[in-house]
Amino acid sequence: MDFYTNLDKAMRFDPGHRGLLENAPVNPIDKLESTLKQASGVVLLTGFPVRLGLHNFAGETDGPLGTANLAYAFESVGVPVSVWTDEEAYWIVNAALTERGCKCRPLMLPKYEVEEFMAEQLDALKPSHVITIERPGKAMDGHYHNMRGGVIDPMFVDASSVIESAKSRGIVTISIGDGGNEMGMGALRETIEKYVPHGENICAQEIADIALVSGVSNWWGWGVSAVLSRIHAKNLLPEDATEVAMLRKMLAAGSVDGCTKKSEETVDNLTMDVHLGVLANVRSALN
Repeated sequence: MDFYTNLDKAMRFDPGHRGLLENAPVNPIDKLESTLKQASGVVLLTGFPVRLGLHNFAGETDGPLGTANLAYAFESVGVPVSVWTDEEAYWIVNAALTERGCKCRPLMLPKYEVEEFMAEQLDALKPSHVITIERPGKAMDGHYHNMRGGVIDPMFVDASSVIESAKSRGIVTISIGDGGNEMGMGALRETIEKYVPHGENICAQEIADIALVSGVSNWWGWGVSAVLSRIHAKNLLPEDATEVAMLRKMLAAGSVDGCTKKSEETVDNLTMDVHLGVLANVRSALN
């Protein structure tokens, strides 16, 4: 099997059996590689909230890890990076970026007039790509939903306009998800509505130019890094110890597992041994 096939296989490991991966089309890694060869500036958007109490929210462990690996990989090949998130995930994302050794620090999205703010940032930064990873997407009913169909609108900043705002400026949009309710996953609407529980209600309306799916969204942080490694002939993947250290720093900053809502060394209720096994498979695909 070739690199594309092996990487897609690694990403499609599906311990959660949510219905998306087993029915989704092959990840368009050839198209991803082609567009990343033209990358000259990247905006990364992440942050999925978890409700811990009536008015108490935290950012989950899925998303920031992948974002930090993306930021490191792009910076390492000379591509400027801007990372966006909101208040609930800010210090968590910052912890991951710092531990990974990234130069960039997150930009906190404002709670008001965020659409205008993001448009101004895109005009100032002029990125070639916007990548969203494990960021809630707005459904056709105008609300954001968790995987059970519950509305989560009050828990974070409404950043859904960034996809169309980027497209209108000729910026390539790439979205990463694992359940169908993430930003940009409207590109896979038919599959999500047919096979994912509550799919008709939770599927994001935004349509990314490239939609990438995996068993856990973080894994595409490695997947994209592997593609960039191949393009630039250098190893951009993290060591196992680095991945564990990032997670521990995130937990210290207040992150929790999005499935268990606990501050523990898991992501989507999977131990680090499981995640590091996927990372090993990504390394094998690259070699």
